[in-house]
Amino acid sequence: MKINGNEIRPGNVIEHKGGLWAAVKVQSVKPGKGGAYAQVELKNLIDNTKLNERFRSSESVEKVRVDTKDFQFLFENDGMLTFMDNENYEQIELARDFIGERAAFLQEGMAVTLELWEEKPIGINLPEQVTLEITETEPTIKGQTAASSYKPAVLENGVRTMVPPFVTVGEKVVIDTTEVTYIKRAD
Repeated sequence: MKINGNEIRPGNVIEHKGGLWAAVKVQSVKPGKGGAYAQVELKNLIDNTKLNERFRSSESVEKVRVDTKDFQFLFENDGMLTFMDNENYEQIELARDFIGERAAFLQEGMAVTLELWEEKPIGINLPEQVTLEITETEPTIKGQTAASSYKPAVLENGVRTMVPPFVTVGEKVVIDTTEVTYIKRAD
């Protein structure tokens, strides 16, 4: 579907320069001289390269329709992650590099959403939050206020993050999987 350059929004997937690109950031610019344009930060969905482009409202780009499908994470074996399609129970294997560092948050049985283009996986959405146990952190120092300072901690999956001083080893905490930040103690 063709759209004008000024209609590009974050999250849109477009065909540009022979590749598939996701719009990460979009800024409308209206210079004092000349026509308005959209300054768009694009991320290549195949090789993860980034590109900044200007699109004028008179230009048109091809917006790509991306399908989403629900999958369940089963297991990891030799750097390959196995997922099961929730509709037909077929399994698909993806390289750990496909997800990158966020693969550490995958847990057996976790529901994920794969983004597909022409039946080929081009992206994955993990749950926004996961609950993990703190395996290592510094002891609380008496008199340290919780308002201003955070301390380093290691989660059960080996990921490092910052937590408030009142959090101790063995506690379960809720972590944001996108920003890798502490949200709250688990209930």
